[in-house]
Amino acid sequence: MMQGYLKVRDTCPVCSEDLHHHRADDGPAWATIMVGGHIMAPLMLVTYEVWRPEGWVMALGFSIVFVLLSLYLLPRLKGMFVGFQWAKRMHGFGAETA
Repeated sequence: MMQGYLKVRDTCPVCSEDLHHHRADDGPAWATIMVGGHIMAPLMLVTYEVWRPEGWVMALGFSIVFVLLSLYLLPRLKGMFVGFQWAKRMHGFGAETA
C-alpha cells in the first residue's frame, strides 16, 4: 500500500483499489505520539527509580529512543488509518450515495 516511507500509492498494486482519496491527515502523527508516550512514560519512571541516571543522560537517551520508536510506528499507523477508512468505507472508499 505504501510507495515510500509515508506516501500512499494512488492504487493498490494487488487489487487496483483507488487509494488516492484517503484522509489520514494528522491522525497517524497523533496516534504515534499517544502510543509512544504511553510506552515511554512508564519506562522513564522505572529507569529513574531503579538507576537514578543524570538528567542529561535520561533526556538524551529517551529522546533518541522516542525518535526511533516514532520513526518505526508512523508508517505502520498511517497504514492502519488508511486500512480502517477502507474497512469502514469512509472518505470515498465505498459506493457513492446519491
